[in-house]
Amino acid sequence: MRIKRIYEAPASGDGYRVLIDRIWPRGISKEEAKLDEWLKDIAPSNELRKWFNHDPDLYPEFKKKYQLELKEHQEELNRLKVISKKQQLTLLFGAKDEVHNQAMVVFETLNAMS
Repeated sequence: MRIKRIYEAPASGDGYRVLIDRIWPRGISKEEAKLDEWLKDIAPSNELRKWFNHDPDLYPEFKKKYQLELKEHQEELNRLKVISKKQQLTLLFGAKDEVHNQAMVVFETLNAMS
């Protein structure tokens, strides 16, 4: 399992590609994205996304709040975990910050699942 910016070129080793953004990333077509799935429902709520505004100083609090939101999406997370056990799973995101973003929280959440 890995995370990757959607703006990076798709690679054959990406396996199952899932976008974890509520809003479609600017400047990239659906064809270019080569997605297997767009899971906008498990992305951070609009309220949380706007509050966070990709501010690294707010990331620890964002992570806590987003983890609470993710508890409402256990079925989808379980499904992603199953996929990750069968093949490479690549979680995609549009943010410029490759460390402080929602895909990282989903990645850590899935890794913590048994």
